[in-house]
Amino acid sequence: MASRRWFHPNISGLEAERLLMERGYDSSFLARPSSSNPGDFTLSVRRNGEVTHIKIQNTGDFYDLYGGEKFATLSELVQFYMENGGQLREKNGEIIELKYPLNCADPTTERWFHGHLSAKEAERLMLERGKNGSFLVRESQSKPGDFVLSVRTDDRVTHVIIRSQDNKYDVGGGDKFDSLSDLIEHYKRNPMVETSGSVVHLRQPFNATRINASGIESRVRQLHKENGCSNGWLWNGATGSNECGAGRGKGKAGFWEEFESLQQLECRHLFSRKEGLRPENRAKNRYKNILPFDHTRVRLKDVDPNIPGSDYINANYIKNEEGDGQSTGINTSSDGGSFNKCYIATQGCLPNTIQDFWHMVYQENTRVIVMTTKEMERGKNKCARYWPEEGEVTEYGGEWKVRALSRTSTADYTLREFLLHGNRLGFADSRRIYHYHFQAWPDHGVPSDPGCVLNFLHDVNARQESIAASLASSGQVVTSIGPILVHCSAGIGRTGTFIVIDMILDQIKRHGLDCEIDIQRTIQRVRSQRSGMVQTEAQYKFVYLAVLHYIETVSQRMQAEQKSLHLGREYTNIRYKSETNTTTMGEISIPTCTTTLSTSAHFTLSNSINNLRPK
Repeated sequence: MASRRWFHPNISGLEAERLLMERGYDSSFLARPSSSNPGDFTLSVRRNGEVTHIKIQNTGDFYDLYGGEKFATLSELVQFYMENGGQLREKNGEIIELKYPLNCADPTTERWFHGHLSAKEAERLMLERGKNGSFLVRESQSKPGDFVLSVRTDDRVTHVIIRSQDNKYDVGGGDKFDSLSDLIEHYKRNPMVETSGSVVHLRQPFNATRINASGIESRVRQLHKENGCSNGWLWNGATGSNECGAGRGKGKAGFWEEFESLQQLECRHLFSRKEGLRPENRAKNRYKNILPFDHTRVRLKDVDPNIPGSDYINANYIKNEEGDGQSTGINTSSDGGSFNKCYIATQGCLPNTIQDFWHMVYQENTRVIVMTTKEMERGKNKCARYWPEEGEVTEYGGEWKVRALSRTSTADYTLREFLLHGNRLGFADSRRIYHYHFQAWPDHGVPSDPGCVLNFLHDVNARQESIAASLASSGQVVTSIGPILVHCSAGIGRTGTFIVIDMILDQIKRHGLDCEIDIQRTIQRVRSQRSGMVQTEAQYKFVYLAVLHYIETVSQRMQAEQKSLHLGREYTNIRYKSETNTTTMGEISIPTCTTTLSTSAHFTLSNSINNLRPK
């Protein structure tokens, strides 16, 4: 089980009922210590607008529901009944479903807290990536409600139980502390001594990047605080930097540390790129050192095998982390969400690669192209124009014909519609291609408004899912849509940023605001498919801010809809614009949409609510 945040160590039965009724839905649940039998636990489940409490026995040898299946840990018990819906029943035979865990807030926002992490996984991480004196704190798997301090000492990891009793923390004797942070600070200054006589030093935190999506605001605060911005912060999209209220932050922690750690992990991706280095393919690369990995590169098919390099294009498949590794298109679930999504990340066209570009688009059945660069930026060509003007037809390499059907513009992007078909057998059927050209990315840095990127991604995905549904019901030979093709100039910086944001948002839409996300880990996985994706610290920060903006917007919408139930009126739209065009989070100012939400933005929010609400 990825998370055990459904365990609430310090609440009573009445508090459990209040939480489930205020924040939960039918089939929402939580676990808590038993109020009547110390050492035992209680499972509280919302059903039909009421809360049912189920006793969990802890014998010291196993956990069970006073009979039935027996389990080694509380987590295994809960996971079993979540995955086996018909196994938990009332005496009258009525099924009790555990579907939606109601998560507890973490005991600290410190990044050294890793939540539900096993001892084995903690040891693996710290021995692979930690240093002597690296430490982390995690939940105890054997004693729910307690915690474990794991410390690397030379080539081994020491685990120290942290007891939590009466809202105090201790290590089994000695001083008691009001918070985990106070305990850690004390033992950083006063090292512990093992029974063997070895001194356990807490020298540097081994920080977690996995967080609960709904807690991203506190993580963003923490990252900026560690960057040295303790007196207020304002995002400067033009430079991609933070500006601190009391002078420029100089901290080498926070976002910088996470991104630098990602850069170090990049060294492990020693995948071959032989095809891009072949003499016959070098002229097809916009930048000589930005080459596709061989194991994920797009291979052009139906080409002349006698021409060396005829199957080469500088492009890679990028699979969604929850995909099965096989599908290159998109499947649409019954609730309108998507899974097994795949992308193609590629460079901006060169004049000599336009024919290959359209070959790839047709071969992969791509119907949506996302372009995130202008043709010229700072006086340099970033992408050769590979499309005709509206109303014109252009032939590329004597093989592909592209007709420009229409062109519409918004404040942030231009949408072009093309008709593509080939001039040889097997490529003759025409296909409509939608070209989304995002033009709000500045020449320097990143956009100042994450909302414009979120609205753009919504429109892109709405088009992709609409075409996917149409193809699936059409009865045509080709019944599944191909990958979304994304490119900038090099095909790694902006391209990676758009893809990673889209992946994280898909994950939240599938699993809800209480799911766990790991932005650094997602980028690491994407980089294992094309090197250098999300290229700068500014882009890395922007991913966090875009996800934060999305979650804040959806949360406000959900709160408004909840309020409407009490007030007896329906909220049809919300204006998020403030006088300063920012949403203030304490001392930190986060940029928000600079205009009232558009019709498409309102549609995005409505869909998001539907996806996040239990079905």
